[in-house]
Amino acid sequence: MNYSDFQFLTFSAKPNGVLLITINRPTVMNATNARLHWELTKIWGVVHDDAQTRVAIITGAGDQAFSAGGDLEWVAQMAGNPKIISNAMNEASDIVYNMMACEKPIISAINGLAVGAGLAVAFMADISIMAEEAKITDGHVKIGVSAGDHAAILWPLLCGMARAKYYLMTADFVNGREAERIGLVSLCVPRAELMDKALAVANKLACGSQQAIRFTKRSLNGWMNLARPIFESSLAMEMLCFLGEDAAEGIAAIREKRPAKFPSSQG
Repeated sequence: MNYSDFQFLTFSAKPNGVLLITINRPTVMNATNARLHWELTKIWGVVHDDAQTRVAIITGAGDQAFSAGGDLEWVAQMAGNPKIISNAMNEASDIVYNMMACEKPIISAINGLAVGAGLAVAFMADISIMAEEAKITDGHVKIGVSAGDHAAILWPLLCGMARAKYYLMTADFVNGREAERIGLVSLCVPRAELMDKALAVANKLACGSQQAIRFTKRSLNGWMNLARPIFESSLAMEMLCFLGEDAAEGIAAIREKRPAKFPSSQG
C-alpha cells in the first residue's frame, strides 16, 4: 500500500523525517469503522518500509477525540456473527503486532477521548503523550465483553497488576494527569502544548542514532513478546463474549443511552 490508498488516515511530512498521521473521522469523534480498523493494521508496514520516515506521530483530527472506540453500528454487527468476529480478532491482533514490528519509533499525541481500538493504537505507541484534559477508558466491559485488544499484553507492564485489574474491570475513565501519575502514558502536557511536545520528542528521536533507537525498541518489546500467549487468550475470550447475550444488551444499552441490564447479572 501507499499513503494515497488510505481513506481515513491523513499524512503530513515534517522536517527530519517525521511523519504526522491523523485519524480523520472528526464528525464521529474519529471512531473506527470497518475500513479504519483495517487501515490501522496496514499503516505500520507502510511506515516501516518508508525510507523517508524516521519517526511517526499519530493523533486524532479535531479537539474532541483521538479515537472514540469502535463505531457502534460496526460493533453491533459483530454480536452473534462468527465471520465478522473472526475478522475483527485478526485485525485487533495485527494492530498490536504490526506496531511492535514497525522498526521506526511511534509517538501518540492523545489529544482527546481514546477508547477501544483507538486506545490500543495510543498505548501501543512507543512513546505516548497525553493532553491533561483528555480522557481514556478501555471500555470493553461496558458493552459486555472482556478487556481485549492491547490490554492484557500491556496494561500490567505500564501501571501494575492492581491498577490494571481495577481500570479494566470497572472501565472507569482516566484523565491525562492521572494516566501520567500511574504510568499509563509517558508524558502529560496541557492540550495547547501537545503537538509542540510531540514534535519536539519526534525530532529528538529523528536526529539520534537510528540503529540504536530502533534496536532499543526491539529489545524492550521483548517484555511484550513474553506476554503473547496471555494476549492471544484475552483476545479469544473477548471475541467469545461477542457471541453471548451480554454483548447484545451492552450494545443496545449504549444505543438507547440507558444503563445496561446484563443477563449474566440478573436473577
